[in-house]
Amino acid sequence: MHQLTDLASGVTVVTEHMPAVRSATLGLWLGVGSRDETGDEAGCSHFLEHLLFKGTSRRSARDIAEALDAVGGEMNAFTSKELTCFYARILDRDLPLAFDVLADMVVDARNTEADVEAERQVVLSEIDIHFDTPDDLVHSDFAEAVLDTHPLALETLGSADSITAMTRETVDGYYRRTYRPENLTVAAAGNVDHGQVVALAEDLLGDLGRPGGRRPERAAPDRFGEHHVRLRPRPTEQAHVVLGVPGIAHRDQDRWALRVLNTLLGGGMSSRLFQEIRETRGLAYSTYSYTSSYTDGGLFGAYVGTAPGKVDEALQVLREQLDAVAHDVTADEVDRAKGALKGGTVLSLEDSGSRMSRLGKQVATGADFVTVDDALAHIGAVTVDDVQRVAARVLQRPRDLAVVGPFAANEHDRFAAALD
Repeated sequence: MHQLTDLASGVTVVTEHMPAVRSATLGLWLGVGSRDETGDEAGCSHFLEHLLFKGTSRRSARDIAEALDAVGGEMNAFTSKELTCFYARILDRDLPLAFDVLADMVVDARNTEADVEAERQVVLSEIDIHFDTPDDLVHSDFAEAVLDTHPLALETLGSADSITAMTRETVDGYYRRTYRPENLTVAAAGNVDHGQVVALAEDLLGDLGRPGGRRPERAAPDRFGEHHVRLRPRPTEQAHVVLGVPGIAHRDQDRWALRVLNTLLGGGMSSRLFQEIRETRGLAYSTYSYTSSYTDGGLFGAYVGTAPGKVDEALQVLREQLDAVAHDVTADEVDRAKGALKGGTVLSLEDSGSRMSRLGKQVATGADFVTVDDALAHIGAVTVDDVQRVAARVLQRPRDLAVVGPFAANEHDRFAAALD
């Protein structure tokens, strides 16, 4: 059972006690990501995630690294379109140490000119890796095709141009504007005591020395791409394709039916896409569908990586499967998808890290808090009619397409014809 406390400073603390384990995972979640950046800040959230490991007035970068290594702990961070999280997994007895280190980083980052210049090259290398990975790049292109000019379409890493031009003043100003108590959630799971975590938050975080701010203002997508094609020529051995549509927000009541739909369409080895594209036709090694939900929007995509000469056939299968699932769903495959989701939900929450992540995401994004038992009940209640209804609602929207592969730029019209 989780416990939640809103501190007077604006910080929110949420915990889940797991008495059977000897570990604890602590996360400090900032409600800021790439969608909150302005033009000259593109990639700033992720850049800042890197910089916080470079040191504070109390600790050098080496001190930060050694602190948790010395007790066998693990520490890391990640940035998404809506969130930035710094987390540590440690023995339960070392929770105060982990909290002290993470809080020090979040409250007292130096963001010096020298650190910005050193980390700039690291981030630029990460961008190069992303652009050298076509099966990742195609998903970024798909988001741009669907979400058009909305900030949710922005690549979290930023671009080589934006990172090269970014100044120390831009990064530090963004830090001081967004890393504020009312935008911070502390989540902990494992063999933890809620009262202790609250006391540590009050002592180590306070108001971060930056009271009186507010969460970033966000606007929902008001338009989407319709029959947009993003074709990126690359001399690759495979063609990478994502065909899809706008999805739904993470608080939408249809999210449970959409999860079941996604599972039966492309969520595993028994899914329609896997069986038709890989097992029956042998068109690809990898094919799947996915749904990405945000505070006020989302994506639904179907991916395939196939030989360039087979791309038209693979696209045709994707179209056929997206069409068919709106009116041709069996009770057996719905039950199988529900079983897979229930089992996956429970198995994914076997450790303190996954429990902490679940707590932090729900609270930091303002989602309705759903217990594991409630989630299983929602999944179990999904019917065939629910799946067909959400398929008609979501998958029958105008579709967009992203393609990365060995094609000429003038083949754009060829791929656009696949959307008709």
